[in-house]
Amino acid sequence: MMRIGSIAAMVHRGGLSADAPTRSIPRDLPQKPLGEVEIHLGADGSRRQQAAPPPAPPRSFLAERGETRPVHGRCSGVAPAGAGQSAQADFVWSLRRIHSLCPRPAFALLCASILAGCASNPPAVVARPATAAMTTVDPARVDTARSDTLPGVRREFRGVWVATVDNIDWPSRPGLPADSQRAELIAILDRAVQLNLNAIVLQVRPAGDALYPSRLEPWSEYLTGRAGTPPLDGYDPLRFAVEESHRRGLELHAWFNPYRARHPSAKTPYTAEHIAVRRPDVVRRYGAYLWMDPGEPEVRAHSLAVVLDVVRRYDIDGVHLDDYFYPYPETDTATNQPIDFPDEPSWRRYVAGGGTLSRADWRRENVNTLIQELYEGIHREKPWVRFGISPFGFWKPDYPAGTGTRFSQHDQLYADARKWIREGWVDYYTPQLYWAISRPDLPYPVLLRWWIEQNVHDRHMWPGNFTSRVPREWRAEEITDQVWVTRGIPGATGNVHFSMKAFMQNPDSLNERLLRGPYRDRALVPATPWLGGRVLAAPAVSVQTGSGWARYPVRIEPAAGEEPRWWIVRVRRGTAWTVDVIPGAQRTYQIEAPAAGQPAPSVVVVTPVDRLGTEGTPAYTSIR
Repeated sequence: MMRIGSIAAMVHRGGLSADAPTRSIPRDLPQKPLGEVEIHLGADGSRRQQAAPPPAPPRSFLAERGETRPVHGRCSGVAPAGAGQSAQADFVWSLRRIHSLCPRPAFALLCASILAGCASNPPAVVARPATAAMTTVDPARVDTARSDTLPGVRREFRGVWVATVDNIDWPSRPGLPADSQRAELIAILDRAVQLNLNAIVLQVRPAGDALYPSRLEPWSEYLTGRAGTPPLDGYDPLRFAVEESHRRGLELHAWFNPYRARHPSAKTPYTAEHIAVRRPDVVRRYGAYLWMDPGEPEVRAHSLAVVLDVVRRYDIDGVHLDDYFYPYPETDTATNQPIDFPDEPSWRRYVAGGGTLSRADWRRENVNTLIQELYEGIHREKPWVRFGISPFGFWKPDYPAGTGTRFSQHDQLYADARKWIREGWVDYYTPQLYWAISRPDLPYPVLLRWWIEQNVHDRHMWPGNFTSRVPREWRAEEITDQVWVTRGIPGATGNVHFSMKAFMQNPDSLNERLLRGPYRDRALVPATPWLGGRVLAAPAVSVQTGSGWARYPVRIEPAAGEEPRWWIVRVRRGTAWTVDVIPGAQRTYQIEAPAAGQPAPSVVVVTPVDRLGTEGTPAYTSIR
């Protein structure tokens, strides 16, 4: 049996009335507020109801919001990981039923609590930030002599895609002067810092081209206005982006399209360096696109070389691929039938060479091979550079049961995204969950939970969110709710937003809502222990104080030979602590002097953090 706890408290707090509209409710259940009943769903499809006392929201979310109401003790979650198909289908049905009766914010909280199974019980009182960028905690028993009793820091990946294809996010138009390009990029990075984000995913290879100097591919026309033409003042956009990101405490992940050779938005002719000119035999025209044939070994070798060239030459934090593998299907307008990808030459050579796979399996294996070679090759070059993929949001229709559409990335993009994460060929996964929490056939929390269940190697799970749907299709609350839901589901530790344009335009006060809600404090990127990491030595820390000073300056010097990526700064005032995260390049910090009647700061603890998120040895300094 699978049990869905009652939600009366959230229903009544949302003001749902007995005549609220309902959606697709089976006739065997009463069409009235669900707060008065508990629904029990059997794996055999049976449903029954019984009276239930109204519980408070799940403790984890009360804690996030600084509330302390207890959790009803009978909450027992839903079907566990690995439950049968019918149980999964029943759970999808229950989400639809609940959403028909429950206001959006309550539904967002409920989804996470159900999926988590109410298994975790964090403290009822947790950090509430003093400002949008600093967390305050009140652990009266913290022992300043021991680092393992220091207040923790939030660990959460908060990334954003910066798309360059068709000048979606940056630069604002092709051929923009170099000074203006740099100014726009600085504005993007500064906005990310203002929003307490911690990672930029910058598209550097939109279509067989480069937004950096390359001996393998031509300069992108999206940068300079003409393919093959470098910026006039000779600057390197990728190096500039890496350095300026790190200066601000942001990670920089380089985003590549492995097979696309030309996008329909391209306007200038090819140059001699482009693969369509150098090797036209391995490039296929498909609809309005040119596509490198994944079945050609030369294509795989070329894409691998392009990525590894960037890994060697740039201090990037990650390599990122999106959902474009074999192209999305084109339709023949005359027959209304899908057009097959024109890879007959490479397929015939495979068969002639003794290949025994079906054509579909062969296509999937072509992509599988590239993914595995990328993962291994990146870590041979630099073991600390993480490899991530953002596949289409569901693997196949009906996975999990009751979800999906007729589209299948497994069978149409030939992307076996479940295999890649189950094989451990990634360091983080960002399935593009571009649908609303409550969409009946593609519910965000149900799909996220399914991907987490595939994550048998415990890699990072950072789902992608279609933030740019605000305000065209969604209110800003949909995005904040999705972040809350992600945070409440064990196994997910962050989000990536598409795309930066949404944050630059700030529709529906999106930025303010995030800063008042889930992004009100800074967060440190989750650690990646399977790639190594090192405990850095304690820095030298000094504090200056003076009567009447508004701020006390702190000086931080890393230990000899150490290059921390971030500092965690903890300050104690009486029994309360503040926790902040600042860039590793920063050498000074300001502690606010106490206001009248408030306790003075007594201790500052500065901890170095390496590039893989490993906390180092803290340095304790008394403030007198």
